Amino acid sequence: MLKGGLPTATTYYKKHKISKGETIAQSLKERFDYGQNPDKTEGGELISSYGCDHMTADAEFLLSKAKYKAATGREQRRDADVLCYQIRQSFKPGEITPEEANCIGYETALRWTKGKYAFFVATHTDKAHIHNHIYYNSTSLDCTRKFRDFIGSGRAVRRLSDRICLENDLSVITNPKLHSKGRFLHYGAWLGTERQPSYKEQLRLAINEALAKRPADFDAFLRLMEVSGYTVKHGHGGTISFLVPGQERATRLRASTLGDGYDPEDIKAVIAGERPIPEQPVPVPAAPRRVNLIVDIQERLRSGKGAAYARWAKVYNLKQMAAALQFMQEQNITEYDQLSAKAEDSVSRFHALTEQLRRTEADLSATSELMGAVVQYAKTRPVFDGYKAAKYSRKFLAEHEAELADYRAAKATMGELLGGEKLPKMAELKEKRRQLAARKKALYTEYRSAQEEMRQAVAVKANIDHLLGVTDGQRKKEQER
Repeated sequence: MLKGGLPTATTYYKKHKISKGETIAQSLKERFDYGQNPDKTEGGELISSYGCDHMTADAEFLLSKAKYKAATGREQRRDADVLCYQIRQSFKPGEITPEEANCIGYETALRWTKGKYAFFVATHTDKAHIHNHIYYNSTSLDCTRKFRDFIGSGRAVRRLSDRICLENDLSVITNPKLHSKGRFLHYGAWLGTERQPSYKEQLRLAINEALAKRPADFDAFLRLMEVSGYTVKHGHGGTISFLVPGQERATRLRASTLGDGYDPEDIKAVIAGERPIPEQPVPVPAAPRRVNLIVDIQERLRSGKGAAYARWAKVYNLKQMAAALQFMQEQNITEYDQLSAKAEDSVSRFHALTEQLRRTEADLSATSELMGAVVQYAKTRPVFDGYKAAKYSRKFLAEHEAELADYRAAKATMGELLGGEKLPKMAELKEKRRQLAARKKALYTEYRSAQEEMRQAVAVKANIDHLLGVTDGQRKKEQER
């Protein structure tokens, strides 16, 4: 159960038996159809599986139960035996991407089942909070045994889910205190409890998180901002301002206030896919630091002197700084400018890969849609030829209205996707789809690596800035000189 406010990472555990008046096949299909709803999973792109094909999971689960009966002599009991189990895993709005959520769900399912039971993970994005529906078979992959839940199994799977969420720096229902242990904390934690993010920093982050959810239009973007806790204010001339709880004066959505990339037209361009999500401004030091940065920091840690260190010691565990030092040593970074460049480069690389991945996914989706239209066209073309031969008879139309509608729809889709180009052969389309799928897989691996590198580089820089006393106020004074 949620403890008020927006949901954090929560877990719900349920077992499914045969529904009254339904067969095993019907019961499985009914549940899986809901989980795999393309309107909730971005056209089925946010579904991963283990030990089965999610498109045929109901049939595969059913087959495993038939094999289990043949091997053991025991059959599925309608009133007692469990068909499959479901884990629902929800995340705090704005804290995770749909792709990351799916990976978290996959890891949770794999660790819970120990790789002995088939499962699939469907990530839903139709609500403010991204959530996973995990379905795993009650019959093992080798069809020799059944999964038996135990007293406290629901509590156990929640503990596992919470542990995996904490390992990935995600909020959980218990709202634990910040911890470092050599790991890099999320953006809101980088600045610690003494120096919280400014309203402008919070707003920029909220805007980026809303854009990362790919809203359909500007109005959808504004709704996402409201869900994240911001009051949207419409002013004269179509101006937009946001007010965060606790803020006395609303912040205007414009580049002169929030920085480059935060004008309404910029936001609309991001939504349209014409430009990447704006980057978080990289802090500028008050003065160039030419000394060896690692030596400088180590000296501060040893001496324990100065206001900056005192501020740091109150907020951070020293292990966090040790992790930052290790990162700089591994990257051979000895100067502040090098660290700044590393943070900038990692952000740029991440956004470039994000755009490549987006284009590849769009091409893959279009190719799959074209293949489906070609198949549909081939199936319904004889019906249309018959309609034509019947001189467009009303009687023929009435008898074959559905097939003719499918024909027209397939033809229209092909025309739209081809754009006047010649229709490739099906073998060529299959090869193109295979290549695009392989490219997507490779890009996603690179994307995750770039994401982690960016997270570390930006977190380290934020930590160093805090320790060295590089604040927003200092930067403003420096700019005014």
